[in-house]
Amino acid sequence: MLTIGISGGSGSGKSTVVHELIRQLPGEVVTVIPQDSYYWDNGNKSDEEKRNINFDHPDAIEWQLLIDQLRALKSGKSIEMPSYSYVTCARSKETTVIHARKIIVVEGILILTEPELRDLLDIKVFVDADPDDRLIRIIRRDTEKRGRSFDQGMRHYESFVKPMHLQFIEPSKRFADIIIPQGGKNTVAIDILASRIKLTI
Repeated sequence: MLTIGISGGSGSGKSTVVHELIRQLPGEVVTVIPQDSYYWDNGNKSDEEKRNINFDHPDAIEWQLLIDQLRALKSGKSIEMPSYSYVTCARSKETTVIHARKIIVVEGILILTEPELRDLLDIKVFVDADPDDRLIRIIRRDTEKRGRSFDQGMRHYESFVKPMHLQFIEPSKRFADIIIPQGGKNTVAIDILASRIKLTI
């Protein structure tokens, strides 16, 4: 079993890298664990409080649950992964059963900031991208999928995303084994990573 962590700034192209890896690898060998599923449940907060949640700070994540469930997968057990909604800021009562497979991919902006989680990763990847490109993707995602207006998206970026990226996410790049510049557009780097993974299958 190989455990891969894929990190990088918000809007850097992490999901594109993950999807391309899955496409290149044999079917049914990859399990993906998104960091976003492990945000603390904030469903009981007011609308104003929800608008001010800092999703880009490490304290927003229930790390111990993520670490415990990753350890369970690495030991061959199945887990019930939580489900989180950015629109309601709440965890759903329903969970998703995730089975252990040969390749486990943990994906999220903050995963390289947590030492105990880093120690469970065999390969640590940081997806890098130009800040302007990331901003465009973030605003598009916030307006299309997270119920924010353009102005709300910009305020959220200026108040939370940018400062947290500079404080936590960008410095975590030094823990990466592999850095993929140009985000998901870097097909050469993704091909090299996929080839390395195939050697373990």
